[in-house]
Amino acid sequence: MQIPAPDDLSQLLAALYGGLLEDQPWDGFLNTLSGYLGASYATLILTAPGQSAPDMMHTPGADPKANEDYLAEFFATDPFRGLPEDKVVSFREFLEGSTDPALAAYRGFLANVGGDQVLGVDLRFPTGFEARFRVTRDQSLVDFGPTERARFQSLVPHLRTAGALFERLHLAGAEHGVYRSAVEQLGVGTIILDGRGHIVRTNAVADRLIAAGDGVSQCEGRLILPKGVPADTIAALLAKAGGTGRFKITRIEGEDLAVVARPITLPAMMRGGAALALFISTPGAEAQLDPDAIRDLFQLTRMEANLAVALASGGSLVDASDRLGIAHNTARAHLRAIFAKTGVRRQSQLVHLLRSGLA
Repeated sequence: MQIPAPDDLSQLLAALYGGLLEDQPWDGFLNTLSGYLGASYATLILTAPGQSAPDMMHTPGADPKANEDYLAEFFATDPFRGLPEDKVVSFREFLEGSTDPALAAYRGFLANVGGDQVLGVDLRFPTGFEARFRVTRDQSLVDFGPTERARFQSLVPHLRTAGALFERLHLAGAEHGVYRSAVEQLGVGTIILDGRGHIVRTNAVADRLIAAGDGVSQCEGRLILPKGVPADTIAALLAKAGGTGRFKITRIEGEDLAVVARPITLPAMMRGGAALALFISTPGAEAQLDPDAIRDLFQLTRMEANLAVALASGGSLVDASDRLGIAHNTARAHLRAIFAKTGVRRQSQLVHLLRSGLA
């Protein structure tokens, strides 16, 4: 097999970093890596120590049945793991002289799927997961030489950077999902507009409001507000450099909608992206407050969240402390912590915040 020219490195790095934004972030890179190293295929396993099955395993171009067999029979006992940090090693080199009883069965598996001509590198990350990269050559090809090994080793800093970016993207996505779920449980509709007033993103609550067409609607991707709202309201808010706008939307059938609009500050070069966030709620609605949603949204403790819900239900601090079975002074201490975390200063503001669902 002809080894690709070193100039192909730019294509490989483009596949590595660009692929992180794709639905299958690693597949394109693994295919390109396989070609760059003259391999039959490349594999990535994302897992944590001690797991009986990986969180993710990609081997584009390989026999799916072989992947299934590996996961079912050999992943947990794979002898080719725990490699030296950031160092490319070969299967034969790593297991030379090994007496691992699982090795014979694993060699038989490798013989059936192509052979033991494998290079690997393990990367470990602060959150506890590890990335195992493997490249394999079929028995019909010569084994990997010093050139391929050096090329693979030179990629390790890029693999580590890409892994860290992948980790951060997934953590941010998970946190975003928690807050999005909490906002929806509080009954708040969220609409994100770009600088031209076109809708960029909505949540499920906003989708229902728009579908009803009573108060807010859309036409060709642009948010439409009723005549009762000043025509220049959105334009003025989009032009603001900061601050918060508040207005009310009167509906024909439903209760009035309260809207808090907050400009999204972006660098000038990104003005084509999100520019304004609208948070929409029905102040008079008797929505059932979910302590877990409030706890996630404001990072409260469980007792603080329960106290906040009790107060939002209309009771006094004394009533709430009696209901929760805690001392009045303890309730006052929890309330001070709630004020600090939610940014309000008075109990009435807290009740309004929770009943309207607007932060």
